[in-house]
Amino acid sequence: MTGGKRHLLSDTLAAARAENRAALIAYLPAGFPTVDGGIEAVKAVLDGGADIVEVGLPHSDPVLDGPVIQTADDIALRGGVRIADVLRTVREAHAASGKPVLVMTYWNPVDRYGVERFTAELAEAGGAGCILPDLPVEEAGLWREHAEKHGLATVFVVAPSSKDARLATITAAGSGFVYAASLMGVTGTRESVGEQAQDLVRRTRATTDLPVCVGLGVSNARQAAEVASFADGVIVGSAFVKRLLDAPDQGAGLAAVRELAADLARGVRREQ
Repeated sequence: MTGGKRHLLSDTLAAARAENRAALIAYLPAGFPTVDGGIEAVKAVLDGGADIVEVGLPHSDPVLDGPVIQTADDIALRGGVRIADVLRTVREAHAASGKPVLVMTYWNPVDRYGVERFTAELAEAGGAGCILPDLPVEEAGLWREHAEKHGLATVFVVAPSSKDARLATITAAGSGFVYAASLMGVTGTRESVGEQAQDLVRRTRATTDLPVCVGLGVSNARQAAEVASFADGVIVGSAFVKRLLDAPDQGAGLAAVRELAADLARGVRREQ
């Protein structure tokens, strides 16, 4: 069965908007701390209150990711994680929760695996789409053709450095939502997520009707509420990964990420 869950992604974002809140989008890399442990962690954040999850495809040169996610990717890669494990993570997380699951990946692994094969298998696993932070829109034709065929969303990343005309080009090519990187630089938790992100969301919204979701820097309910006041979705990654890295054992790690998801879910509803 093919035909990804792009409509489920759009419906989930629309449902959050109808509740007058932002969606909570969690990120965790596949294969961390192990393939099975990673699947359980993704299920735990969905169970705790995340609306949508991004499953990271671990990469040896993750240009967008800060030290926390790099550490997790390194553990996953040393554990021998494969694309098949990423797809299994998507399949099991979606089957367990019924919620939209995306893959976040750099372009090189997909290109090597084969675009037609990757899109077909991601759709078959129940995936909603892909976030491709390093794929330029101008080179995305082949990907978009196959993603479209299999009902997958293509999420592009915009940054504060993007000029307005560039934002329009990027948002016209994307689907599902737009990923607004709130700060220049790499992922990680920050004290304030602030004005730069708000300005980027405003400029991006001027070019598209797609929901605009903000990532990079959110780690607690207060920050989630701050971002939820101006964005359609709040994306949290490093804070979840850090909870797993800091946990003494798997049970404690799962409890910690479930608790953080619940806390952030209150934040996006502005109930701190």
